[in-house]
Amino acid sequence: MFHLYFNPLRSTCLPTLALTIAASVPAAQLAAQMPAAKPGSANPTLPEPTKQASSSKSAAYYHYSLGHLYEELAGSYGNRTEYVNKAIDNYRLAMKEDPSASFLVEEVAELYRVSGRIREAVEEAQTALKNNPEDLNARRVLARIYTQQIGDAQTNHVDEGMARKAVEEYKIIAEKDPKDVDSMVMLGRLDKLLGNSVDAEAAFRKVLAADPDNEDAITGLAGVYSDRGDARAASELLEKLTKKNPSPRALVVLANNYEQMRQYAQAADAYRKALALDPNRVELKAALAQDQALAGKLDDALKTYQELADANPRDAQPYLGMSQIYRERKDFAQARKMSDKAKEIDPENLEVRYNEVGLLEDEGKTNEAIATLKGILDSTSRHNYDENQRANRSKMLEQLGYLYRNSDQYDQAVDAYRQIAALDANFAPRAEAQIIDTYRAEKDYAKAQQESDAALKKFPNERTIREVYAQLLTDEGKSDTAIAELKKSLDGKNDREIYIAIAEVYEKSRNYSEMSKALDAAEKLSQDKSEKATVLFMRGAMYERQKQYDLAEKMFRQVLDVDPANASALNYLGYMLADRNVRLPEAQDLIKRAVDTEPNNYAFLDSLGWVYYRLNRLDDAQRQLERSLQLMSKDPTIHDHLGDVYFKQGKIKQAIDQWQSSLKAWSASSPADLEPEEVAKVQKKLDSARVRLAQEQGPKPE
Repeated sequence: MFHLYFNPLRSTCLPTLALTIAASVPAAQLAAQMPAAKPGSANPTLPEPTKQASSSKSAAYYHYSLGHLYEELAGSYGNRTEYVNKAIDNYRLAMKEDPSASFLVEEVAELYRVSGRIREAVEEAQTALKNNPEDLNARRVLARIYTQQIGDAQTNHVDEGMARKAVEEYKIIAEKDPKDVDSMVMLGRLDKLLGNSVDAEAAFRKVLAADPDNEDAITGLAGVYSDRGDARAASELLEKLTKKNPSPRALVVLANNYEQMRQYAQAADAYRKALALDPNRVELKAALAQDQALAGKLDDALKTYQELADANPRDAQPYLGMSQIYRERKDFAQARKMSDKAKEIDPENLEVRYNEVGLLEDEGKTNEAIATLKGILDSTSRHNYDENQRANRSKMLEQLGYLYRNSDQYDQAVDAYRQIAALDANFAPRAEAQIIDTYRAEKDYAKAQQESDAALKKFPNERTIREVYAQLLTDEGKSDTAIAELKKSLDGKNDREIYIAIAEVYEKSRNYSEMSKALDAAEKLSQDKSEKATVLFMRGAMYERQKQYDLAEKMFRQVLDVDPANASALNYLGYMLADRNVRLPEAQDLIKRAVDTEPNNYAFLDSLGWVYYRLNRLDDAQRQLERSLQLMSKDPTIHDHLGDVYFKQGKIKQAIDQWQSSLKAWSASSPADLEPEEVAKVQKKLDSARVRLAQEQGPKPE
């Protein structure tokens, strides 16, 4: 049996002594069959019986010894009820014979606790404390009982009341026994769980003052720093620990901190070191493969996944991981091969089935992706869902809404998002924001406004709703009101995202001086390369709109220095060159790299079609632009570009149709998106084309 405290009345010689004491009674036959104490266990030491010992004292010795042996037997047989009860009964008889043996109350309480009889355990421990408030062992038992009742922090089922009761007990223990580092560590963990980071830090630091290399305290303190968002400080602590005294546990915590900072290469290295210390931990190898993939080390990740597959060919997860890597590489044939293997092994696995949806989407098979995802949702439908099931279902419904919206099926998209709001109140604000965005995408600004008004009444303090409402105000040309709405959310928490949103409003309203200031504020709050690259990209777009092309190119080049595969930067820079009809081979290369990364991105396909037009590769241009329109039918620029291609090919009627579609799309645009100069250019081309068509057709016969 495992105890978290040492009782000085115990020693390892009890079983032999107990049998000697009990030899004259029938129960000794039972005792003689009980297992001896395990070497090194903490067993009570009883004084040798003296000639003057009373019969009551001898009886107490006997029952105490027999109780202990039943306790050992209970521990050997999974806390079997009959042995637990006999141990408790004998301890009670021992206390009856010798009232001074009050320490047995703690033994009884511990027996109740480990056998799941919590109410009785609490009563026993509280009785002991009532008789002796200084009894720290009883407090330890009570603290363990309360801790056991806290619940599971991983699933957010935490009884804070029990946690606070445990904290009260551990505080008293730590105060009265400063050398009890285990209790101090537990105090720190509980304070961290309750969000009392200052108290948690103080507790862990007290442990480290007494034991500087205490792994529990170091990892606990690192966790406090991580919760505060200071993953760098957490990692520094853990780096020192793992260099001096590496252990799999500390290295895994270090890897988690690196992941929080998106430093996936370092995280993979930490997992590799942990595996070297504990090669049998399959889950560490799976985590290593995932971080290798996230770090862009796709060959290494494939190799690790293959090793996992070779070690356990009936595990679907490695094949799923390989499928996702091949999807990243746009090698859809291999991605499908690995996906099919995973489905063969575990056809009901939700991750495997969901990967199929993503693969179909990557292949441009949107309708098939929708049908597959609906099939998953139908097959997993039930009347009630637990928390994880609700979260997974909400994620799938959001993806379904996204697929519907991208295929211009707006009513179905709204229905999918409404199902999220009905399913899980925690996701309701996000679902409402998606509904508003869907109406914006449909250009139905009246419904978007109506939905926004209702959402703001339901969720007046939700940042997500406020942000999408600000976007709607911007669409309607109410940029000042949008900025005021966004500034209400500036509270020192996640302000970077708000400044990015503010910059976007200023960009649409063409207020570039204020946009620059908002980007300055966002840049100061950007922590990693990815966040800084976002700010650089937005600066590039800002300069391009002001026709400061050299500065714009400089910004996009800086983004590509940080992230050479950044598809948006590749596309924007390439399109900027193509639109100005300069350095066309370079523009083609940049845009082609973007399309290779995202082959179904309608904007990238439009850019590729446009650079082909500039290069006079009209058939290639037509093919790319028609594909772009299949993916996005309401973009006025794509229609305009395709009209130019058709006109140059001599397809005047088709050109007229495209320019008419372009003007129609412009007329449905929001005030913020409307560009009168572009509209005038399209109108001029349309008028000229109509004149030319009339000339070619000649006068109508009378």
